[in-house]
Amino acid sequence: MNKKKYFSKIYDQFVDKIYRFIFLRVNSEEIAKDLTSETFTKVWHAFQNSEIKNLKAFLYKTARNLTTDFYREKAKISHASLENLPPIADPKRNPQEKVIFEEKMEKIRKSLNNLREDYRQVIILRYIDGLSIKEISEIMERSPGAVRVLIHRALESLKRECNKKEGFSSS
Repeated sequence: MNKKKYFSKIYDQFVDKIYRFIFLRVNSEEIAKDLTSETFTKVWHAFQNSEIKNLKAFLYKTARNLTTDFYREKAKISHASLENLPPIADPKRNPQEKVIFEEKMEKIRKSLNNLREDYRQVIILRYIDGLSIKEISEIMERSPGAVRVLIHRALESLKRECNKKEGFSSS
């Protein structure tokens, strides 16, 4: 298979995931689309000129770096809001299950919005995008052990946030 066709398949497989990853950090459809396009353009140029060992990790790392650069250029410190993310619902569920599922997802979105950026990022990479510890460690430039600890702390923090939303204490 030639490089163009192979990259086209990679694009089709990851464009929505990379867009979502960026959108969750910038909270703007327009900016997320631009940064997603720029991510794939940069990766395409790198792909043509050299061998990339882990293309998935390289995509996420490029998207992460471009998003960081975007905020550096804007000189803003901002937490991406998850409020405008389209609902994630399984069309196979019955209507009542969909409503319950969407309510839970909304609660999680709001709770995620209150987490530190690295906690939010590691949860998205691991549980929304399904990346392995190794892939996350490559993207975040941390050791696998540090990523495991970060995931554990992020989940504990998310649990506390969710409990706050329900009015429960986390003790």
